[in-house]
Amino acid sequence: MSLKDKIDTERLPEHIAIIMDGNGRWARQRSRPRVFGHRHGVTSVRETAEAAAELGVKYLTLYAFSTENWSRPRAEVTALMKLLVQTIHKETKTLHDNNIRLLAVGNLENLPKVTLDELQDAIKETAHHDRMSMILALSYSSRWEITRAIQEMTKDAKQGKLDPDQVNENLISEYLTTKGIPDPELLIRTSGEYRISNFLLWQIAYAELYFTPKFWPDFRKEDLYEAIIDFQKRERRFGKTSEQIVK
Repeated sequence: MSLKDKIDTERLPEHIAIIMDGNGRWARQRSRPRVFGHRHGVTSVRETAEAAAELGVKYLTLYAFSTENWSRPRAEVTALMKLLVQTIHKETKTLHDNNIRLLAVGNLENLPKVTLDELQDAIKETAHHDRMSMILALSYSSRWEITRAIQEMTKDAKQGKLDPDQVNENLISEYLTTKGIPDPELLIRTSGEYRISNFLLWQIAYAELYFTPKFWPDFRKEDLYEAIIDFQKRERRFGKTSEQIVK
């Protein structure tokens, strides 16, 4: 029996989020520049998206570029932005072939114009697809997102559009960039690091965390299957007892 056959498709996580880590170290092991690892990571994105869509996962969020990544060497950032444009342009066909809708969250205004234009074009072109939504987190960090949400809420309160007494968890979620997207049930991080790295901190409050030592460029469909199988072995209690869950 293959790993895929071991998955219970009736108990799939609706939303999987992935911290795609290890591209630089993967390249360094091969005495190549970091961008070499980023280029090879594109294959992992394609395989993971196709595998998730085939299984029936509805949302897949990929941490592609954080707000902190802007502080990396300028040459690397420039190369990453160029690679992003090339990848979006090339992989739009894959999105069409698999009926996948592309979305993006983050401080997108900080992206170079050519990158933002290519991204927005792909989002528009795939807007009608409904098999799965793939969300790219670009120029994103949770602290930025939560700070922005508080700023917007404060502004609305000053204008009389928001009653502070009505603020609750659901309302806060409405001010986040992930508005309308269900919270991830499974968060995967590659490369053997055990950190969340400022990613979807509000949204992963009850997500199951899965860490794999594999670098992102080596991550394939079978690795996604393993993560989902591990997820399905866990008891998700949401603060309740095991006895309450059984009942």
